[in-house]
Amino acid sequence: MQIPAGYIYSSKIDKPQNVSSYHPPLGLLYIGRILEDEGHNVELIDFLAERYPMRSLNKELSTTDAVGISVFSSSYEETMQGGRFTYPYKESAKIAKYIKEIESDIPIIIGGPHCSIQPKKSLDEIPSADISVEGDGENSIKKIAESIEGSKNLSDVQGIYYRKNNVIKRGKPAKIIQDLDSIPFPARHLVDKYNYGKRSKSNFKPKFTSIITGRGCPFNCRFCTRNTLGFNIFRKRSVENVVSEIEEINETYDSLMIVDDTFLADEERAREILDRLIKIGTDIEIYVQGARVDTANRNLYSKLKKAGVKHLYYGLESANQDVLNFYNKKATTSQIRKAIKLSNEMDFFTVGTFILGAPIETKDHIKKTIDFACSLPLDAALFTILTYKYGSEIWCEAVKKGKISEADGYTVVADSRKGLGNFTKEELDKFYRHAMKRFYLRPRYIFQQIQKIFKDGDFNKIKVRLNQLKNVY
Repeated sequence: MQIPAGYIYSSKIDKPQNVSSYHPPLGLLYIGRILEDEGHNVELIDFLAERYPMRSLNKELSTTDAVGISVFSSSYEETMQGGRFTYPYKESAKIAKYIKEIESDIPIIIGGPHCSIQPKKSLDEIPSADISVEGDGENSIKKIAESIEGSKNLSDVQGIYYRKNNVIKRGKPAKIIQDLDSIPFPARHLVDKYNYGKRSKSNFKPKFTSIITGRGCPFNCRFCTRNTLGFNIFRKRSVENVVSEIEEINETYDSLMIVDDTFLADEERAREILDRLIKIGTDIEIYVQGARVDTANRNLYSKLKKAGVKHLYYGLESANQDVLNFYNKKATTSQIRKAIKLSNEMDFFTVGTFILGAPIETKDHIKKTIDFACSLPLDAALFTILTYKYGSEIWCEAVKKGKISEADGYTVVADSRKGLGNFTKEELDKFYRHAMKRFYLRPRYIFQQIQKIFKDGDFNKIKVRLNQLKNVY
């Protein structure tokens, strides 16, 4: 099961859930494939893609030998009505408790991002869970299944904590999987029942799926949690392995998102993948989530275009060089402007994200970033408020200085009352609302988007744009 940010638990079986998931749970699909290859039957429930998730859960429990839950920590979601915190790990605890109340002997295995940063503590936070998986779970899950069947001891399993006689014990130390080609492709058929590409807020063509061509990141942005538990070790799949999976996807799907943090970080490898896709002649639309401005050049972007890439998503963060340097972005404002200009010229749907509230930022900094966003030929802009996330560099520094404690949870807004920034949470929320209105309600922006829709002939995008405008009121 996947229980990400946004889901609110209810024990009422027939209570409908707002379907808001647009992204297949790749981690669970990898785990599902491993288990299927071992001869096990697998059912997957995405709690944000399921209209009646508790009804589906109840239906499966009577024939289930074990339950796995992908657990997320916490997040801060900006809205025009004011930001709010979500706590998926707490919702996961409620669902695990519900399962045990119905079937007390069912082993519950938890994994995912939260268990990777807090593998032992997660069992305290989710007391109905029996096993917590740390880091890459593909190798661990095979051994866990063997232990449930009685042929292996949990103490011999790598990368887990487990509960025995009400005491939390540790298995063998976790190991990162270095050879990503050794992992079989995700079992995408497990989510065929969900129409991820049909969300009205998205630009994805149904049928939609995603792929990850590497794990970790070679960069060290100070707000990012990727350096927790070795995720800063950049591991790449081979060109042949990636292309083979995309060929398989091309047979069934209409659109594909490459969800790597930095797909274009290794430009030579990216070019090889693109050249192979051009030669094969795939006909899916491709979305690159982790585009970087320092790799922007016309030759590379021409290959992206020929390979079927339609959308580029950039983490731009700020218009201020001192803020970019503070975040360790290793990018310049001139590179940002050049990359977005080139992306627009080559007719990619171009998205940029910006962060408001760095501890060195003043009102002038924030105004400059909003003005900068409006000056760029972006098709969409995502503004977020800086949060200190557990395990990130800025989090660790704040803990050392006594500004953040364990009682603050896993996500803390850059609030001036905690010495984490120059503005209160309420002031940052106000900046966010102003940025959204300023960007999306510009007559010139609206006119340009209408022009693009008529040029492309894709009138389904009108609904997407209307939703964008609706969300800023």
